[in-house]
Amino acid sequence: MTRVGFHASHEQLAPSALLDAAKRADRAGFDDVSCSDHIAPWGERQGHSGFAWSWLGAALEATSGRCGVVNAPVQRYHPAIIAHAIATLAEMYPGRFWTALGSGEALNEHITGERWPDKPTRDRRLLECVDIIKALLAGEEVTHDGLVTVDRARLWDLPSEPPMLVGAAISEATARTVGGWADALITTNQPHDVLRKVFDAFREGGGDGKPIFLQVHLAYDPDEATAEAVAHEQWRTNVFDSTLAWNLEMPAQFDAAAVHVTAADVREKVLVSSDVGQHLTWLQEYVELGVDSLWLHHVGQTQDAFIDAFAEHVLPSLQADDGGSDR
Repeated sequence: MTRVGFHASHEQLAPSALLDAAKRADRAGFDDVSCSDHIAPWGERQGHSGFAWSWLGAALEATSGRCGVVNAPVQRYHPAIIAHAIATLAEMYPGRFWTALGSGEALNEHITGERWPDKPTRDRRLLECVDIIKALLAGEEVTHDGLVTVDRARLWDLPSEPPMLVGAAISEATARTVGGWADALITTNQPHDVLRKVFDAFREGGGDGKPIFLQVHLAYDPDEATAEAVAHEQWRTNVFDSTLAWNLEMPAQFDAAAVHVTAADVREKVLVSSDVGQHLTWLQEYVELGVDSLWLHHVGQTQDAFIDAFAEHVLPSLQADDGGSDR
């Protein structure tokens, strides 16, 4: 069945407000909750960035579905620390917690003062971190000396069942690599022809038969002009190619880069409409491409109208495809 989750953007709401939104989404019928894991927002207008791992414990306790986080266990975090955090949440909430692992962005990782590596090095470093995390979650004592160093680490409290480790990928090349180690793929909305290639690469790399998660950036308001204005105001710093977005270090740099981004440019990355029927059509098209779970991210800082409208007009159709939610 198609699961439909609420994506909590720490960069746009204070942690307390974000928790209220997650609880509202859970009560309204969203199956699951996912969240980002940043130390800084993508622009000063967004203006927030709570600590995801503190928030996740509260979210798991306050909601009934699955919770997940998109994390980079590579520089700001040591992979043994992330494995420790994963194991603890998965032990307390069996079967309800997953973690997506990616190679990171300079916006978050530069704070350590270490050099930000080139992309091939970042990819190799991530694979080392994945191996370390998997070994620790399997109960092994880990010593490792490579791009990452670990000295005799072991986890003393392990979950009863292995938590899902999801691979985060935008490009075909990364998706193909992710297929070899991940339990699922997570990516973001792109043109259908691009998504088909990403999905195919994931399956060819070893992910055949594994779930595909899609995070969908959208803007909804009963007034079309307001929906467009919200998308442009909040998300114009998030439209750049990864060669730029992964390498800028400060929110002010994203703001400067976005000074000439238009509302039309944002519409190429964000599904903007005042018509919930149009949103439903867009989401059904993603399901037809082979997506198992949708994570809906309304890019505004006010979530209530989006949650309520989609709970009434969008979720029932998506969740009815295979007999409804099994949350």
